[in-house]
Amino acid sequence: MGYSRPTTPFLDSLASESFVVPAAIVAGAPTYYSFPAILASRMPLALGRDVVGLAPSESTLATVLRESGYATGAFSAGNPYISPRFGYDQGFEVFHDFLDFEVQSTQNIVSPEIPPGDSARGKLNRSIRNLAAALGLSRLYNELYFQYCMKIAPTVVSADALRRFPSADILVDQAQSWLASAGQRPFFLWLHLMDPHSPYYPPNEAFRELTGRDIEPGHARYLNEYWNRSDLTPSGLRRKRDEVVQLYDAGIRSADRQIARLVHGLRQTHRWDDCVFALTADHGEEFLEHGGRYHAPVRLSEEIVRVPLLVRVPGERGVKVPASPMSHLHLAPTLLDILGVQAPSAFQGRSLWTNLQRGTAWADPAIAGPAIIECAYGCADPFRAENRSAPRLLGVRDARFKLVMRIEPGAAEEVYDLEADPAETHPSVDGLGFETRKRLLQAAREHMERTVSGRDGGLRLRARLRDLRYEIFG
Repeated sequence: MGYSRPTTPFLDSLASESFVVPAAIVAGAPTYYSFPAILASRMPLALGRDVVGLAPSESTLATVLRESGYATGAFSAGNPYISPRFGYDQGFEVFHDFLDFEVQSTQNIVSPEIPPGDSARGKLNRSIRNLAAALGLSRLYNELYFQYCMKIAPTVVSADALRRFPSADILVDQAQSWLASAGQRPFFLWLHLMDPHSPYYPPNEAFRELTGRDIEPGHARYLNEYWNRSDLTPSGLRRKRDEVVQLYDAGIRSADRQIARLVHGLRQTHRWDDCVFALTADHGEEFLEHGGRYHAPVRLSEEIVRVPLLVRVPGERGVKVPASPMSHLHLAPTLLDILGVQAPSAFQGRSLWTNLQRGTAWADPAIAGPAIIECAYGCADPFRAENRSAPRLLGVRDARFKLVMRIEPGAAEEVYDLEADPAETHPSVDGLGFETRKRLLQAAREHMERTVSGRDGGLRLRARLRDLRYEIFG
């Protein structure tokens, strides 16, 4: 897609025989607002802002394919938001979420704003902090305290010991064992890899391939802790940005290496020629493009909502499809159409398989319309039910323009012209044509009306009862 670093050599080679969608758009971000659309072709807030994940008995890719005779297996690298707690094991004969993965990391060892403990040293530390604040030297104190914490941090001999999630090679090993056990049955395999996810501790082999040198574990920890600091402004963080991005890129390279190994195994067992392969992401990552880090649900800028999407279908030539935005909402029905399996009527998206084959756009509202993106603003911890009731953050993204607004009294919308302002630095509401603004606002209104009128009360009730059971019994 034009990036300067060779992060995905295998996927680049696979792209020549695949459909590559340059403007794939998530239905919500982060993970817990993204996956209902990917697996169940349903908008993330369609059952209510207080419902997170999949509802019990909801139709998904896995349930449909299992009913059609497929072996179904899922291997997820320790992400708690796509676990059985939120219904993601439904339809899978084998579901391994690796939540029991041993975490050796000492993340967040540094918090300049909260010196640790009630010990004499902790009290002295707070006294020094308060004195520094009174003298206007808080920035100097924070920097010295950070450097002190890094100096006394335990020595590590390998970045592997700091990793929070299992690396992709562990998941691919398990997936290959499961594929061998599936025999000649058709299969549906879902792998959720976390190698590029924060904290950024890529395997050394991938880092060496990308940079020509080994990871220095202490420096990798320093960069991650520095990037996680809450006391620095974006200009302060920017000093380490390029090095942090390099760690992130090596995580992508690691995922690419292991996907290549998985495909090699499928070729060796003569299954690749019958295999439909789809690669995408549940969200992007921000590196100060708009002053932020990571992917909290507080903005819907392109670095968060635009993701890769590659679909390889045996016997089909490679095509880079038009730049019309393709919502994840349409991915599951498209994949089922490719497989010749009927999509459930409950799916909110529609198949775009014919459009992919013909290389034709689908921006016409009669086909797919603009991509809708939504989340509960600021809900960074969906395990706490009270966090889910925040105002809805809504985006409407077409081929050129994007509307972003919070659904609450007095909130103003922002509209970006992605052609004239691809970095989304200047909202253009005042200078926008009346018809364009009207069209985007109308699409937002129609989405909200569909959300309310089309809500499945049965699924909502089952999801809420499940949540109540967890809240009461744990």
